[in-house]
Amino acid sequence: MGPASARTEEEAEPGRRTTAPPDARADSGARLRDTPGLTALETLRTLESGPRGLSEAQAEERLLRYGDNTVPERRPAGRSWRFVRSLRDPFTTVLLCLALVSAAVASWGAACVIAVLVVVSAVLRSSGEYRAERSTAALRELIATTATVQRRPGATREIPVDQLVPGDVIRLGPGDLVPADLRVLRASGLTVRQAPLTGESAPVAKYPGEDGVDASGTGAAGSDAAGTGAAGIDTSGAGPDLFARPELCFQGSSVASGSATAVVLATGADTVFAGTYRTGPYRRPSGKGAVPGPGARDTRRTRPTSAFDRSVNGVSWTLIRFMLLTPPLVLMANAALRGRGLETLPFAVAVAVGLTPEMLPVIVTTALARGAALLARGGEVIVKRLPALHDLGAIDVLCTDKTGTLTQDRPVLDCSLGPDGRPAPEPLHWAAVNSLWTLQLAELPTPDALDEAVLEAAEDDFDELLAYEGIAALPFDPVRRTSCAVVRTDADARAGLRLGAHTLVVKGAPEAVLERCARVRTDRAGGEDTDLDDAARARLARLVADRTADGLRLLAVAVAERPARPGRRYTPADERGLTLVGFVGLRDALAPTAAAACAGLARRGVAVKILTGDHPGTVTHVCRELGLDTGPGAVVTADRTDGLTDAELARLAARTTAFARCTPEHKARIVAALRAGAGPEPGPGAEDAVAPAAPPRTVGFLGDGVNDLPALHACDVGIAPRDAVDVTREAADVVLASKDLGAIDGAIVAGRRSSANIATYLRITLSSNLGNVIAMLGAGLLLPFLPMLPAQVLVQNLCFDAVQLAFAFDRPGPAALRRPAVLRPADLLRYITGFGLLNAAADLATFGVLVLAVHGVGDPGGQDAFHAGWFTENLLTQALVMYLLRTGRRSAEGRAPGPIRLAVCALAVIGLLLPPSPLGPLLGMAPLPPLYYGLLAAVLVLYGAGLAWAKERYDRKAAAEHQGNLDAGPDASPQP
Repeated sequence: MGPASARTEEEAEPGRRTTAPPDARADSGARLRDTPGLTALETLRTLESGPRGLSEAQAEERLLRYGDNTVPERRPAGRSWRFVRSLRDPFTTVLLCLALVSAAVASWGAACVIAVLVVVSAVLRSSGEYRAERSTAALRELIATTATVQRRPGATREIPVDQLVPGDVIRLGPGDLVPADLRVLRASGLTVRQAPLTGESAPVAKYPGEDGVDASGTGAAGSDAAGTGAAGIDTSGAGPDLFARPELCFQGSSVASGSATAVVLATGADTVFAGTYRTGPYRRPSGKGAVPGPGARDTRRTRPTSAFDRSVNGVSWTLIRFMLLTPPLVLMANAALRGRGLETLPFAVAVAVGLTPEMLPVIVTTALARGAALLARGGEVIVKRLPALHDLGAIDVLCTDKTGTLTQDRPVLDCSLGPDGRPAPEPLHWAAVNSLWTLQLAELPTPDALDEAVLEAAEDDFDELLAYEGIAALPFDPVRRTSCAVVRTDADARAGLRLGAHTLVVKGAPEAVLERCARVRTDRAGGEDTDLDDAARARLARLVADRTADGLRLLAVAVAERPARPGRRYTPADERGLTLVGFVGLRDALAPTAAAACAGLARRGVAVKILTGDHPGTVTHVCRELGLDTGPGAVVTADRTDGLTDAELARLAARTTAFARCTPEHKARIVAALRAGAGPEPGPGAEDAVAPAAPPRTVGFLGDGVNDLPALHACDVGIAPRDAVDVTREAADVVLASKDLGAIDGAIVAGRRSSANIATYLRITLSSNLGNVIAMLGAGLLLPFLPMLPAQVLVQNLCFDAVQLAFAFDRPGPAALRRPAVLRPADLLRYITGFGLLNAAADLATFGVLVLAVHGVGDPGGQDAFHAGWFTENLLTQALVMYLLRTGRRSAEGRAPGPIRLAVCALAVIGLLLPPSPLGPLLGMAPLPPLYYGLLAAVLVLYGAGLAWAKERYDRKAAAEHQGNLDAGPDASPQP
């Protein structure tokens, strides 16, 4: 075709429109992706594109047709909806009901106070989550969002990735994110990291392929323990072999090495990336626009209840039962014993309000918001959902992927082995020669990670490597899976090489190199070679298999001597008749802080479990380096779980350190089984058990890929690093600035600190309130008048509530940070019952003191004094409870924390000065005689001694239980 005809065709193309029906156009590229056997030319013709890409007019028309290349996201909630959503928890509902009841009985003061507390809590929570959402959105801006696209008539430029359309021809280079689902047209040493999609740690070789032949199984150079198979992601009709097809690249992956030109097949909601997110199990309900594509099955489920929800629900229902029983009991008791009727209803409501920790929503929100703000201020962690900070403090199992979290995204040399499997320096030497001159002569766009690891290991012998002169290089090719460097040296520089000879140094996958070898070096000192017979090949294959099973990635190294041939180029055909000199083994570099972080998490009672798509040998090797359990049964393959029931899986997961070869569904099911737990497996006898029980655990999951989405939605708290794929980061509850377990440890400490402050508030407030309610009910039945007026109860509660805000700013002791912070309703009920009865005894003793010290109790003046005495005693005992139950006796003898100390002093001053002040008569209180204060001091001393003894006994028991858990290991059953 001449220039004129070509120009005419190009000018006609902008006006051309496709005739595909609307229901077929949106997924035509996706069908091409899912259909094997098409050549590159057939693919381009079907997409109505060409090697030079689309014209600008075509691209604009297709952008209107297909829409932006963005994954359908959950639409961010507005501030109003966040405010309404923050009111939807059981305890807030209880408080609102109490406010309505108070308003119904004309107790407007109590109703207003409760309403204000609820609104303040909701505003704090919604504003904190809104700020976290904005911080997460800001992280998205740090990620590159452009692609190099080729548009006719020949212009190549950078455009935003959301402007890509099917049929665009783009160029990929090292480090590029794959912006859409692509079909490779041309490639040079292209390897792609598909770990976010499949969980496989090793880069996968990609090349155009011929006639659609599936060359799956070819991977990057080396025998990779991880393999190259897909991890079984559901792609809405596309089989798991889709990821193994060498001509396809998928959105969400990244280029590890090499370069390529590719055509866009699918964008936006039609990509595998978006399809996995849309149809993956355990996901939250999607936002507007996330409509399943053609043929997609909708398996969406809301995420299960978190640890925070379970704690709040348990405590709330315990309080609801108390509060529902209190008013009827007060009314019936007063009616039966004192003949009082509905005039005691305000008092009954006031008693119910007095039992309620009205400040709980404010304390919870303030403590969590303060902890989240401190983490965000440090730049390490962003808590997107405030209750997730509590869940972080409660986790006792952290499940995590391996690649990029426990290990770095780069290999390091582990060993250099001779053909007999013993350590030898010669294979590393020749491997370094190959790497150095391949990088120097092949003009690769970026150094290969394996070559860099080899050169780093041989850095001490770099001068010896420079003694060679590079002649030619054949870079790594994913089809032949080898690289070759041709070098020359003087006869004196290296013994055994003839002057004027060239040496071919070949490095690559063991099976690829061995099939090119005819001899093997058996005497390393003398350099003797023997023929490579079948027996030797079988022995070498066993050696490779054994080392691969240990988690190493092996590269075979071979050499051959050739006569110098000036002017003639070397080709892959020259890689024959080689002599095998040995192997170099590489492994994933362990993250610098991983081992220390795992040990620190174990000391805090958190068991680390690895869920990965890698080979079991690789996982075992990593566990060994991290100091995790690698005993019998510690590492299992995920396919072993396929035939297990949920209970059997829970028991297996409880005693397993790592699961290898996990698909996304495996990860989600393992996490769900850990959370659910299981009882002991019954044995043949009535009292026999084949397997011990697996108690329910609070599970966190750290993941960065699309294949981690199901597990993120199945766990209690989902964690993702900043550079995770967009949908994973959006689905996570917590976002890390880096994939560093040390940052998670800091977040867990912050969560436990906030949870400890919340638990301290609940224990102190509820035990004190319960004691007051019991005493008030008893006194109400014995006295001919109400022990406290409703206004006095309200003022007392206001004073106590105001000072309790100090708990949100407290710093709990080290003991509270050493174990998971789980608030169990049964444990809380035992605590508040014991200390509540002790508080009631002090209140009833004060009742006796008032009878002795105040004369004329039946007169109005005597009743005012009685009210004042009980008001003072209640505030002083509550101050004592705050001081002693928070810090314990030993800390009380020293110096209490600043916020608590100030709050205690303020409460005591109010209790002593308010009754004799001018406000006292307005509240129905009168001054007290001096005798009362002396007797009250004696009661407080005895009460304080009893509190200190009971607290020390409680702490001793809790410490013993915690030590027992530590002795049993982090996988032991957590004790309340």
